Amino acid sequence: MAVKIRLKRIGAKKAPFYRIVVADSRYPRDGRFIEEIGTYDPTKNPSAINVDAEKADKWIKNGAQPTETVKKLLKYAQQ
Repeated sequence: MAVKIRLKRIGAKKAPFYRIVVADSRYPRDGRFIEEIGTYDPTKNPSAINVDAEKADKWIKNGAQPTETVKKLLKYAQQ
């Protein structure tokens, strides 16, 4: 099972809002997921990023692969 840390879009049209979730790579983007570990709101200035760092580290140590976008967000959230 390939587990990924990726974004799940829940915002309205022209108003994006994302949840950072851990999901099986075979599931659809907005479908089933294993665990929610944070949120990302790009509409605010500056963008609002809330991530549970402990959960993210735990999943990465267990083999979950973050997508490129999530990797950048995690790096930005740690600063």
